[in-house]
Order: sequence, then C-alpha cells, then structure tokens
Amino acid sequence: MSRIGKKPIPLPSGVKVQIGEQLQVTGPKGTLTVPIPEGISLEQTGNILNVKRASDEHAALHGLTRALAANAVQGVSGGFTRELDIVGIGYRADVKGKVATFTLGYSHPIEFLLPDGVDLKIDKQTHLVLSGHDRQLLGQVAANMRALRKPDPYKNKGVRYTGEALRKKVGKTGAGGK
Repeated sequence: MSRIGKKPIPLPSGVKVQIGEQLQVTGPKGTLTVPIPEGISLEQTGNILNVKRASDEHAALHGLTRALAANAVQGVSGGFTRELDIVGIGYRADVKGKVATFTLGYSHPIEFLLPDGVDLKIDKQTHLVLSGHDRQLLGQVAANMRALRKPDPYKNKGVRYTGEALRKKVGKTGAGGK
C-alpha cells in the first residue's frame, strides 16, 4: 500500500474542491486543476480529502495523484517560494513589472519574461525570491533562471539556488613538468 497515497489531505478554511473528470482546487491565491487518472478516486469528508485506488495496478498513480492534489491545496492556500542567489563580480538582476533583466557577464543583458502566476522580488540585486501558487510552474521558472548562467565548477560563479551545495574543482597548477 502506498504510504503517501493513503495519507489524508487536510483542507484549510477558504479552500474549495470540485471533484469531476479532474480535481479543481480554488482558494484565496487562485485556482488549480489536477488530472485524475483511471482507477483513482477522490472522496471529500468534511474538510479532509482522501485518495483511493481501485486495485494494486494503480499503486504508482495513487501516490502521484495524492502528491499533486496536496501541492494544489497548499498552493492555493499558502503558495510556494523558491530562492536564488547570484554570485560573481558585476552579476546582478533587476525587475520591472513582468520583465527581469539579468547582467551575468555576457556582452548583453538578458531579459527574462515572467509568466502569469509567478512574482519576483529582488533583494540587494543578487538575492531573488520567486513566489507563486503553482509549484510545477514555479520550479520550472527557477530552473530556467538558473540555466541562464549555471555555477561554474572552478569559481562557483553564476546563478544558484539558495543553500545549494556545490562541488568546487581544483584548478590546474602553474609549474609545468620539465
């Protein structure tokens, strides 16, 4: 039996769910839909949502559907955040409306358009805080920002997640073998 799948999902006040072909979760931060695969059913009892499966053939989808539903409930009630740091001399970021501008050591500044549902706040030009209600979209935007200049293995300069552990490589030594 799936340990994750059988955990009940508590519904905070202000969150409404509609169960049909897909699960629609509505809350103060927005609305999200979660697909319900065949063999999986959802039951709402009071302010608790339970995920059930028809047979053991649907074990993997059982845990997946419960995790997606729990993320949707948490997203519309509290939201998610992802933090990035920019490391390197002269590397910085600015945001104006829905466009983030990165200066990352290239010959040109990089303009990054933020999708709807994702907000960006920048502290001290090098600490970025992304927030939104859709966890999957938020993670993808953060990964795209990190891909603009991944931390290099020798100096660790670039865009990284806050708290990300990086392995630094040793550079080559100066004296040649004669």
